[in-house]
Amino acid sequence: MGRVSQTQAQENRQRVVETASRLFREQGTQVSVADLMKAAGLTHGGFYKQFASKEALVDEATAHAFAELARLHTAGIERHAGQREAAQREMIESYLSVEHRDNAAGGCPVAGLASDMARANGDREAHRVYAEGVRAFADALATDGEDGVTRLCTMLGALVLARAVKDSPLSEEILTTARTALTAGD
Repeated sequence: MGRVSQTQAQENRQRVVETASRLFREQGTQVSVADLMKAAGLTHGGFYKQFASKEALVDEATAHAFAELARLHTAGIERHAGQREAAQREMIESYLSVEHRDNAAGGCPVAGLASDMARANGDREAHRVYAEGVRAFADALATDGEDGVTRLCTMLGALVLARAVKDSPLSEEILTTARTALTAGD
């Protein structure tokens, strides 16, 4: 098999980052390189041509996931013509939905990567990106009366619990209760 072009190599690298971002949110960073490359439709051997290590990929995939989250927040503000409260309400309703609960791979990196980041070395790039992403998300949820951390903690806790009891009626009750608590009075 011949060498791939530089353009194809860049496209392959991007595909691996995007695939890793989804798999890490869904299954955790313990996903093997072989499984990751298979999911990306590439060979295991090609991984080390693209990345210095799996940790380097974790760093890049984490940054990719938080960039996606930032784009969603920006799009929400634009959709609501700068009406921050309306955008926040939509964000809360979407976050605490059955669809989000059931889509960990495409879901919030704060929830999807929390356990891995808690176990990770704090001086890693992924850990720094994660902490900055959490702060940015809390800032996006801030109101005149609070900094957004309480709202984020409520949303995150509800989502994690709802996922943990997904096959129980309690799951939707958790989502509904948290959604109502956070949007009451809007």
